[in-house]
Amino acid sequence: MDAGGDEGGRVSAGRSRPGPLTRATDFIAAGLAVPEDADALGRVTGRYSAAMTGYLAGLVDRADPADPIARQFVPDARELRPDPLDLADPIGDDAHSPCEGLVHRYPDRVLLKLVSACPVYCRFCFRRETVGAAKGGMLSPDAFDAALDYIRARSDIWEVILTGGDPLALSPRRLQAAIAAIAAIDHVKIVRVHTRVPVAAPELVTPEMIGALKADGATTWVAIHANHPRELTVLAREKCRLLIDAGVPLVSQTVLLRGVNDDPETLAALMRAFVEARIKPYYLHHPDLAPGTAHFRLPIAEGRIIVARTMARLSGLARPAYVLDIPGGYGKIALNAQAATQEGAGDWRLTDPAGRSHAYREAAGKPHSG
Repeated sequence: MDAGGDEGGRVSAGRSRPGPLTRATDFIAAGLAVPEDADALGRVTGRYSAAMTGYLAGLVDRADPADPIARQFVPDARELRPDPLDLADPIGDDAHSPCEGLVHRYPDRVLLKLVSACPVYCRFCFRRETVGAAKGGMLSPDAFDAALDYIRARSDIWEVILTGGDPLALSPRRLQAAIAAIAAIDHVKIVRVHTRVPVAAPELVTPEMIGALKADGATTWVAIHANHPRELTVLAREKCRLLIDAGVPLVSQTVLLRGVNDDPETLAALMRAFVEARIKPYYLHHPDLAPGTAHFRLPIAEGRIIVARTMARLSGLARPAYVLDIPGGYGKIALNAQAATQEGAGDWRLTDPAGRSHAYREAAGKPHSG
């Protein structure tokens, strides 16, 4: 199905979709950047991995200089402007990594980074320092075996979350082998897969890929990452329907982003679109302090206002949890008054899941004027 006829897209009838965009010249040739920015964007793509599928490029309204799809994937010269509060590892993966590819932050679950590559690279990614084809590939067999040994030795681990990179960037054969090996561990009952694929590269959601997600011994859940309602096109919804009808339950993940979804109307439309597609809204993430992403960030106080106004529009079924990952690997918290209190301009006191208190200074742009 061509995105040109895809409801929710903005591409003109008859326009052919470009191939994958990875270099500054690709984005310029596709009409998503101007030639005058070639040198700056070349430096960005040399520093951080870039990729945008032709499918997503076909959804961009090129008449809109602030198009929310383009903003998420087209490199921006502002990515080279450091903020003093930027963190190379903003959620503390390294502090809780007992072996290569594994993060054990919570007692009953672990993250397993099977692959460092993605079909697309979000410009706000909190793992942007470690993802990309040039920064590694699939986890080696020895490292995967070591991770499995670690999980087998800890009976409290009930859930394994596959991340990366994007696990659905793997071939169905490799994905199936990995999920089957994890599901064979008696105390692991849940395998959760975090992915952009159904909305960014829907052609990868094939019967073989869907079959690879299921294994005896554990239930597989898939978390779909989308940030704007226009990402949930007819084709994307159809791919999600195929997953759900095959018995794979879906939840959503969204990042609150300046210039993409930082208004109640857009967020409410996105959450309703998830529910209509049988995807349970799960997490709405406050943006992390990843390097070169300050132009996406907004203050917590502003985020709370936007979220409160969004929730007032939604039924309980459509309400995600508004959360923040505390830097240093101290875990995820709901951004409510009990867990986060403001102590001054940009200064907060956060209480982690274990009851420990942490100072947090936000690096965010000016409050939204609208």
